[in-house]
Amino acid sequence: MKAAHRRFPLFSSIPSWLLAALFFGCIATWHMVRSESYGVIFSALTRGLYTTLYVSLIAYAAATALGLLFGLMRISSNRVIREVATFYIEIVRGIPMLIILYYIAFVGAPSLVKGLNWVASPLIEAGLFDKISVRDISFVVRAILALTLGYSAFIAEIFRAGIESIPSGQMEAAIASGMSRRQAMQHVILPQAIRTVLPPLANDFVAMIKDSALVSALGVQDITQLGKVYSASTFQFFETYNVVALLYLALTLSLTLGVRVLEKRLDTSR
Repeated sequence: MKAAHRRFPLFSSIPSWLLAALFFGCIATWHMVRSESYGVIFSALTRGLYTTLYVSLIAYAAATALGLLFGLMRISSNRVIREVATFYIEIVRGIPMLIILYYIAFVGAPSLVKGLNWVASPLIEAGLFDKISVRDISFVVRAILALTLGYSAFIAEIFRAGIESIPSGQMEAAIASGMSRRQAMQHVILPQAIRTVLPPLANDFVAMIKDSALVSALGVQDITQLGKVYSASTFQFFETYNVVALLYLALTLSLTLGVRVLEKRLDTSR
């Protein structure tokens, strides 16, 4: 057994529960492939796979950038900046993601359109620009914005914890060597902190893949929404939601396995 583990290091890093899940997933997939009705459902739902991945990737990239900004603000020596970041993080983290989604879609987007029209009113009156309508902002864009704002608060805390885990002596040594505080943060602290927070960041991406199902509440044509529409029209609820669950499991389990490999490589490199 030990020799097999040395020969297949990836296999040894896979937990038993994941192996069991992969085994039953393969059996379920084989059964579905043999069924003609499941084949039709797969072809109907895989169109939503692109939307799910598109929304998740764009929202997570934006949330990571915004989270890094608020994470740096959270540890700022300026009290006003620090309190603003803390206020944002604590408020957003205390609101359910579905409520954020509804708020951005039906309150934030109309308010943004009114604000943009007010700012650009001289140009609109001069005929240089057309007045913006709420319908010009698609529900996909609103969903991405909501997921970005919701997850940025959690990612900000991940970055803050990662930065604070680096010994303060490294910042002092970098400043003593002639670097400014900004240069020390950019070239010394952040590279080490990012390496530390990569696994929890990857776990948050897995969570966002699952939470992206909430965008179906806005009618966005993701996996969940297409499954809802298909099952309502064919009354094949059991088969349809089996496929929906399998697609999400395939995404999340593959990402989970990738996170475990990443964690093992980081531990080995340390």
